Amino acid sequence: MARLDLADRVSALETAVSAGEGRLPAALLDDARAVLDRTATRSALSAEHTVVALAGSTGSGKSSLFNAIAREPLARPGITRPTTSRPLAVVWGPGADPLLSWLEVGDRHHAADRAAVATQGLVLLDLPDHDSVETEHRAIAERLVERVDLLVWVVDPQKYADAALHERYLRPLAGHGDVVVVVLNQIDRLTPEEATACLADLRRLVAEDGLAAARVLGVSATTGQGVDELDALLDQAAARREAAVARLVADVRDAVGRVLDATGA
Repeated sequence: MARLDLADRVSALETAVSAGEGRLPAALLDDARAVLDRTATRSALSAEHTVVALAGSTGSGKSSLFNAIAREPLARPGITRPTTSRPLAVVWGPGADPLLSWLEVGDRHHAADRAAVATQGLVLLDLPDHDSVETEHRAIAERLVERVDLLVWVVDPQKYADAALHERYLRPLAGHGDVVVVVLNQIDRLTPEEATACLADLRRLVAEDGLAAARVLGVSATTGQGVDELDALLDQAAARREAAVARLVADVRDAVGRVLDATGA
């Protein structure tokens, strides 16, 4: 049903782009064509794999969380500098190389066998910091944010309400709540009361960003608190193999909405 819905939406967007030539803003049409190109390419690649990206700012602990999920010290965590200069992948099961080549992720590792997140077909990425001082690092992160199936935004208690995070990254994903997870990391640094208050405030902000359907979790990559819950969520996503289509549907729906807005009454 989801694939049928995607096909119908793609057809409608193609018709709108064709009809909009010379009538709608060129930049809008270029964006819509880019969505159509990404949709066609991702649809032609493996439906057996679910690509999950950990995105976050410097010091949020996403690389430490990546290692906690992988159960291996694959990523080099950092506090005050952008240490993730290129994306890093850990893969459960075979066959993901063509998909990773399209994503332009060359640093790949096969996961060690373990009980948690054992579903074949899961691909987990650690992205460069989205607030990196290096323009190239930010560009890589932003390109992958557009292409992956499921986004896990890792925030910390100090910067979870940062305006740049919400305005530049989360609000543009409005309507993508089904394929977005927001993780409050470093929850071990808070008292239980503080953690409850921070999570409630984060849920409010995420809902205001248009992501009311997004899951919001509290975790600690250091102590392991909440990591099992995140493991289970990723395992479920990989087992269902629905995130890729859900992401594409949301992307196309968003593009159609912007075209409709531009047509006026």
